[in-house]
Amino acid sequence: MQSDRLKDLGKRIHLIDGLDLGMPGRTGTYVIHEENLTLVETGPSPSVPHVLKGLSQLGHDPADVQFIIVTHIHLDHAGGVGLLLKDCPQAKVVVHPRGARHLAHPSKLIAGARAVYGSKFDALFDPVVPVPEERLIVKEDGETLTIGPGRTLQFWHTPGHAAHHFSIYDPVSNGVFTGDTAGIRYHQTNDVGLEFYLPSTSPNQFDPEAMLTSIRTFQDKHVDRIYFGHYGMTSRVEKVYEQVSDWIPRFVEEGEKALENGEGTDGIVTRLTSLVSRYLTERGVPDHHRVYTVLKLDLHICALGIADYLQKREG
Repeated sequence: MQSDRLKDLGKRIHLIDGLDLGMPGRTGTYVIHEENLTLVETGPSPSVPHVLKGLSQLGHDPADVQFIIVTHIHLDHAGGVGLLLKDCPQAKVVVHPRGARHLAHPSKLIAGARAVYGSKFDALFDPVVPVPEERLIVKEDGETLTIGPGRTLQFWHTPGHAAHHFSIYDPVSNGVFTGDTAGIRYHQTNDVGLEFYLPSTSPNQFDPEAMLTSIRTFQDKHVDRIYFGHYGMTSRVEKVYEQVSDWIPRFVEEGEKALENGEGTDGIVTRLTSLVSRYLTERGVPDHHRVYTVLKLDLHICALGIADYLQKREG
């Protein structure tokens, strides 16, 4: 089945659009059709009805779901998992060891997101439902999970975006679900023939060197596909590595300039926006293009993470 909100990616994988932030193609849930029906990411709680609708369109009862894997615990990826579990009575949640306690006891997670999103928090993320500890499975680096005959997923710890982040390797498609470690795919620019990727440097665990090391892990594994948290899949993996690896030090450099000049976080936002806008303009993307709607929020969040990283680095 294929629609604007439901995409068949082949290899028994579908992508459900969670309409995160009310935006099409912002954040999605991957469905891997195996004996043990498996989801990768849930999106925030407001996305859960869309996930359930997508499962229904695919002919699945939520009670069929056996595993829900979250690449990391940021609320735009995992905030809906506790709510979704209420409709998935058989499902276990698979999470990085450093993230498990925050899913079970999300108060710090909620406080951190409120600090970033302020008054918008409730509309974007509420409710954040705790996950019962007995329904959590943690996976160490290199560990595996068999979800069906001939399909055993492997977990790679890939920090940089967050210390509690892993990526999931699928041998059937020779693809990897990268969450936010390999950046964001701005599919909006496809209509002008531009493949466009940026790093996601959100607070409060952004680490540029760790992110570059994780990207090199993907390169060294010679994967054929990247499945992004935001959003969709590409088989042009070298383009991703090239662009994101190039942007990371440039983002940090702009942050350094802003803080040296006393411009604060607002100055980082301004500098990143100017840098990215110039890049897009030079490649034929018009000023009014819809990609800028997405970038406005993303670059603000990126600036917060860069400022946080630089302040910690300077002690």
